[in-house]
Amino acid sequence: MEIRDAVESDLERITEIYNEVLTTSTAIFNDRPATVEERSGWWKGRVEQGFPVLVAFEDGVILGFATFGDFRSWPGYRFTVEGTIHIHSTARRKGVGMALLNTLLDRAKAAGKHVMIAGVDALNTASLKFLEGHGFERAGHLHEVGYKFDRFLDLIFLEYRLTR
Repeated sequence: MEIRDAVESDLERITEIYNEVLTTSTAIFNDRPATVEERSGWWKGRVEQGFPVLVAFEDGVILGFATFGDFRSWPGYRFTVEGTIHIHSTARRKGVGMALLNTLLDRAKAAGKHVMIAGVDALNTASLKFLEGHGFERAGHLHEVGYKFDRFLDLIFLEYRLTR
């Protein structure tokens, strides 16, 4: 497995992975599947702002993607980013997430960032366990701030100090 920066030709697979996660889980608090055109605009925006969009691939197949971007837009938050990782269902629990997370953290450190935030549905125990097992610490619990699949969802914020 290799990790590299995403290129435009990866966007169809990135969109497929995003939509699979969106339609089958509460990992994304959104109800509407994305189009390749929308993901293209998202990717271009990330690249223009200097944020990475990474893909993990093996045997020519993209297994997952990861990125980070501004946590909040105000200047006082310029050293804090929010990260996200999405893995195709066939590639979960095979080290893809760990490889993407390690590269994402390295890229955030290299960019001079201080803290990475992750927002996770409170019932997504697999993601919470994964992040906490890699040094993220719970920093807040927001009750019923999301809504999907006809129910309200709690959001857990986790933080990882990139510089210690």
